Amino acid sequence: MSERNFYFWQQWLTWANVMTIVVGLLVAFAGNSIFFELHNEYTQKVFFEGEGFTTEALQLKNWLFGIIGGTIVGFHILMVMLSEYGVKRHEKWAYRAMWLGLLSWFLIDNSISVYYGAIHNVLIINIVSLILIGLPLVMVWKVFQ
Repeated sequence: MSERNFYFWQQWLTWANVMTIVVGLLVAFAGNSIFFELHNEYTQKVFFEGEGFTTEALQLKNWLFGIIGGTIVGFHILMVMLSEYGVKRHEKWAYRAMWLGLLSWFLIDNSISVYYGAIHNVLIINIVSLILIGLPLVMVWKVFQ
């Protein structure tokens, strides 16, 4: 792989994580906005038989979205740092750490989502994120062998 192609994919990796930081901020501070309308609608169908959130359920959801959003932001700041200071320098440990973090999140989150019937979370959020961040990791794989 040429250094130019590597740089393209490494920058994709960084900017995909930067965009995910923005998503995390939206989750934390705008979880009831139009950005999450579809996710919230499916959540109501799965957990509340299609009824709207009660006041108490909405407060719980907003609190959970706040801490989930904060976790997303923190995780992806680490991913940006790994991309910019480890992967960019072709350091295997950073590449492996990114895969380990990404796959551990993906497997745990999907297992819990499927168990509770929240397939919408897998389809709307998790698979999109895995492709967005996993694709550049796959594309630079040979560099780290």
